[in-house]
Amino acid sequence: MSMKRLIIAIAFGAALVAVPASAQEATGQNRRGWGHHDQTRAEAQQRADMLFQLMDVNRDGLVTKAEADQALAQLKASRSGDERGGSRMQRMLDQAFGSAQSLSLEQFEAQALERFDAEDLNHDGKISADERQQARGQPSSRQPGEQSDRKSAPQ
Repeated sequence: MSMKRLIIAIAFGAALVAVPASAQEATGQNRRGWGHHDQTRAEAQQRADMLFQLMDVNRDGLVTKAEADQALAQLKASRSGDERGGSRMQRMLDQAFGSAQSLSLEQFEAQALERFDAEDLNHDGKISADERQQARGQPSSRQPGEQSDRKSAPQ
């Protein structure tokens, strides 16, 4: 894949992620961005598959650390100074690769679903904004005194 096609693919992937957030923001449903909408397990798997395909530059079914670093550099360059997505992706790639030099689609997807399952605190197959914040150790966005309708997670 040429560098130009890679940049276009990354921009397209970023647009796919941004469109639902833009639609929600335009309708007033969500003013905080894509990270605050409910996400299903199937959506997490689709996002992992999309990211893998974007990073697998030579289409050999493996993403090497070098390919991932190249994709990340392109993402950062395309965002011109907006570090939010780039630093989040950098942390995710550092965790995904660990000491490995390459990952298969199955490995990358399994890690994404493991992260999803860890954040799905009530095990209902979707992650709410509150669950995402709690899993990351951030305070909940619920108003003080508002009751949670979540089921208790088994101890």
